[in-house]
Amino acid sequence: MTKTEMEEQVRLVCRMRRLSRHTENTYAGWIARFGAHVKTCSHLTREERVRTYLEKLAPRSSASTQNQALNAIVFLYRDVLKEPLGDLGKWARAKRPARLPTWLSPAEMQRLLDAMPTGGTRLMAELAYGSGLRIAELLALRIKDIDLNAHLITVRGGKGDKDRITVLPKTLVHRLHAHLDRIRVLYDRDRTAGAQPIYLPDGLERKYPNGGREWPWFWLWPAANESTDPRTRIVRRHHVHEDTLGKALKLATRKAGLHKRITAHTLRHSFATNLLANGASITQVQELLGHNSVETTQVYLHCIPQFASTITSPLDALPQAPNVIPFARAA
Repeated sequence: MTKTEMEEQVRLVCRMRRLSRHTENTYAGWIARFGAHVKTCSHLTREERVRTYLEKLAPRSSASTQNQALNAIVFLYRDVLKEPLGDLGKWARAKRPARLPTWLSPAEMQRLLDAMPTGGTRLMAELAYGSGLRIAELLALRIKDIDLNAHLITVRGGKGDKDRITVLPKTLVHRLHAHLDRIRVLYDRDRTAGAQPIYLPDGLERKYPNGGREWPWFWLWPAANESTDPRTRIVRRHHVHEDTLGKALKLATRKAGLHKRITAHTLRHSFATNLLANGASITQVQELLGHNSVETTQVYLHCIPQFASTITSPLDALPQAPNVIPFARAA
């Protein structure tokens, strides 16, 4: 099987397994790099090739990167080649340091939002923070997924291809109504012009041939212009690019004078941390975030140790010096 044929087969199986386009591209990239490695050690067994490749990654990669490569290789042998790997034995794993997520306090979040221009990107940021959405989940929202009366959002096909329900902030209901009125104009214009129906996931285009032309399936965040679907090559309207919110947050961070690296995922971290600080239970936050394990959610508890506010720093306990000499600039 040639390199091109292998990539096509990998992508075909990814689509049959209903993996996201991002996962498809990631797996195809790792498998191509692993294929180049295999050519240099063809004398080794399959398991030895995999083990040596993962160990080569260990010194210069994070644990998550190494695991990502392993998942791609396991997918290759198990799902594409239909030859599952045996026991890999012991191999050097990249160290997984304990990291705390970057998050914003309510005051910092207000400064960030105030620095954003009134419009689509601010509304996107507010919904991401207020509902704890991943960027892919935010962009994939359809009109039918938001319930303005019940104040709920249904996340369809989230991470792990799972559905879940999360909260919709009541303070956004009025502005979301106005937003729907604006994009309805765009929807009506597309239908009048006979534009191609928008993309429907999981083979629903075959089941509902006209679904992509119906208002409930329209994007909540439609792009201003049509673009070419990377899979079908059909020219139609997609949702806005994932960099749209990221660029807006970067500008707002600088304008607000915040000295943190803020991305779209920071909004999700802040949602979880501030909910826990306000008394929400760990299991409630786990369900809203869509985490498989409560251990994943527990990292946010370390961002707000409850005892910290009751501890007095030893510096604050020092007696005030009666004669403090001001700092003088060196001549």
